[in-house]
Formats: sequence, structure tokens, C-alpha cells
Amino acid sequence: METENSQHCVLLPCSNGEHWAVPHNCLAEIVTLPIGDDDSPPAEITWRGQAVPVLDLGETGDASWRESHGGTGLIAVFLGLEGEGLEYWGLVLRGVGLGTTHLLDDDIEDCETPEGELYSAAFRIGDDTYRVPDLFAVQKHMSRAMTETA
Repeated sequence: METENSQHCVLLPCSNGEHWAVPHNCLAEIVTLPIGDDDSPPAEITWRGQAVPVLDLGETGDASWRESHGGTGLIAVFLGLEGEGLEYWGLVLRGVGLGTTHLLDDDIEDCETPEGELYSAAFRIGDDTYRVPDLFAVQKHMSRAMTETA
């Protein structure tokens, strides 16, 4: 049960060094994709008949996006925000730590906001640091990247 001092969120592993915490209502679905011979995630997926651009925050040698036991990878599909030209966009999930949590204000410790236009806050739970993305800025970044490659 949420109170005014709590927040239900989804914890997303983006790379070895980066984890996001997002509200559950911004996600459309977490998609499992089969991985072929090429171990790199796609730049775009087709999801429910739509082309969805995909953001990958991992780097070469970073946490694999392939599940060792299944040969699949995960992409979080986000609902696009109105006015930025994308109905949906995706994020490659890498490593461990995917889950949901019910955060109480007393359980988290604020951290310095990470540098860059894509983040609005950060917090720590125990030894783990989570970044809170500015979803509007991320979508704007994705939209710009799409028009540059077109």
C-alpha cells in the first residue's frame, strides 16, 4: 500500500555501473527477445506492430544482455511522452537486479544527481545506487538520434 512517504518503482539494470529506478506506470512491457549469432542488442525492435528505437547504456565488455541459460535478452519498452514524436522507446537491460520495490522515504539515502541531461536524481539503498532518469529528456534524446540517422 502506497502512502505519501512511499513510492512503488521498477528497478532496471542498464549496465554494470548503472541502475535506473522508474515508476511502474511508465513501462509498457519488458520484452524477451531471442538472440542470434550477434551478441549485440538491436538498435530497434518491432513491438506490437510498431518500430521502437532502443537505447543501450552498456558498453563493449559490459554486462551481457544475454541470459546464459536461455539465449535471450530483455528490452524494457517505455510509454512515450506526448509531444516528442515517439509513441514508445526501449532500453536494453543488462546484468542482474531487475525487480520491483516499494520504497519508503526512510529506506533511501539521497545521492548527488548524476551529471548529464538524462537524469533528475539519484538515491542509494544499502550499497546500491539508483539513478532516476528524466524520461522527457531521454525520449527527446531518442527522438533526436532517430532524426539524425534518418
